[in-house]
Amino acid sequence: MRTPIIAGNWKMNFGRVEQATAFVRKIRTPLNNCKGVERVICPPFTVLYALADVLGATEIGLGGQNMHWEEQGAHTGEISPVMLADTCQYVILGHSERRAQASQADSDAAIQRKVAAALEHELTPIICVGENAGQREAGETHTWVSAQVASALDGLTPDQVSQVIFAYEPLWAIGSGQPATAAEANRVIGLTIRGKVAELFGEGTAAQLRVQYGGSVTAENIAEFMAMPEIDGALVGGASLKESFVDLVRAAAQ
Repeated sequence: MRTPIIAGNWKMNFGRVEQATAFVRKIRTPLNNCKGVERVICPPFTVLYALADVLGATEIGLGGQNMHWEEQGAHTGEISPVMLADTCQYVILGHSERRAQASQADSDAAIQRKVAAALEHELTPIICVGENAGQREAGETHTWVSAQVASALDGLTPDQVSQVIFAYEPLWAIGSGQPATAAEANRVIGLTIRGKVAELFGEGTAAQLRVQYGGSVTAENIAEFMAMPEIDGALVGGASLKESFVDLVRAAAQ
């Protein structure tokens, strides 16, 4: 059985140390008491060290929101896997809000390099894939998402693939208040994401793979998604900035 995982992506919020630490102190104990589900907080880079201290010996993980594939070099404004490895166990790669900027730093080829670098530095990559509204309406979801999956995993071994996490994030659902239906998300995750992994790396590897849903997930609708057999958790945006995030995580527990 795959252990569900809920990751809270704070995006560019709670950027001041006192804000971030005060919030985490409020949710730390009840969140840590949510057993049967992996819990991850992905705050802005500037508060990672402070939150690592606040979380201490809890079972709550920390993740970065992005990462360059190089360990060091002339990459102004970037964060390397070496920098993250001091405090983090996870890193979000290819988030739709970054892919939408059409930057070469978040192209499919760049994401593939970032995934390999994350694994090399013992960081668990949360790889975001998903289609926009136009692609969905044109019936291109399967083709588009399959290509993103294949590109991200290019060059990896089945053992490495079993260590990654995917997040299906349809761009049209993020921040819209209108999530994909649980059945729709389940279908894309099962047939497209897990299906592509099975095609490339075998059914056994696909069966082990954990895939989250992301896009307007709340404490009120998380149970619908978790009831689906292919969905193993959620990548949560705005709802992770509220104390009710604990309720959301609790509802996702096995």
